[in-house]
Amino acid sequence: MHFPVMLHEALEFLAIRPDGIYVDATAGLGGHTGAIASRLDTGFVIALDRDAESLEAARKNTAEWADRIRFRQARFSELKQALAAFGVEKVDGLLADLGVSRYQLTEPERGFSLSAAGPLDMRMDRSQGATAADLVNTMNEKELADLLYQLGEERRARRIARAIVRTRPVHDTLQLAAIVERAAPRTGRLHPATQTFMALRRAVNQEAEELDALLEAAPEVVTSGGRIVMITFMSLEDRQVKEGFRRLARQGKGRLLTRHVLTPSSEEVAANPASRSAKLRAVEMI
Repeated sequence: MHFPVMLHEALEFLAIRPDGIYVDATAGLGGHTGAIASRLDTGFVIALDRDAESLEAARKNTAEWADRIRFRQARFSELKQALAAFGVEKVDGLLADLGVSRYQLTEPERGFSLSAAGPLDMRMDRSQGATAADLVNTMNEKELADLLYQLGEERRARRIARAIVRTRPVHDTLQLAAIVERAAPRTGRLHPATQTFMALRRAVNQEAEELDALLEAAPEVVTSGGRIVMITFMSLEDRQVKEGFRRLARQGKGRLLTRHVLTPSSEEVAANPASRSAKLRAVEMI
């Protein structure tokens, strides 16, 4: 089943009006998109995602509200162009859930999974750019170690990078996971390759750069009184969002709605353990 993370909190902070225009910048499988659409009357929600396959699944999952949803494949850096395609300049609210979708994580061929064999792909848009295999097999040891440390906060980056370079070529997700586990054995609950996979995924999809682009563009398209709500799952992304929202407040362009970050309720975590690391922040445009 698909559980949209922190759904109640996201909808509350968006303060949806039945006649409003909203953007779900990360449609995923359509959980948040459908919930927004269900609260609209004459308004509509623009559902964006860079993953064409997830977007098609979202279209099917939200068929009940098809007349209130506009779908488009787009990256965060293409936000303004995506809105212009529908003749929209300003919206009443924007939501972005920065987590990887359940579909991406559970389809081995997408290359995100630690627990199933698949090609080292990790591209959210499979028509674009280098794959994770390209990175692990071509970067030198120092470049790879820096990538793992900077984008995955992996403290054992040098040891892991050395093991990867010595074992190349690496083309399979389970092969990479095993290399990392041998180089840096498990010390806690998480699989020891979790941060390595996260760092590679962020690099492949230029996630930090795309989030910066969204934080720059969103305030320009959300109307005064409209809200921006973002859900993150990693400390690096949460810091980016926190700093972006605080910058808006300092400039007098936004009012922080979440002085302190919000986390899922214990009930939600019990029902959906994948939500445990989620953090929500919101700002209202002035």
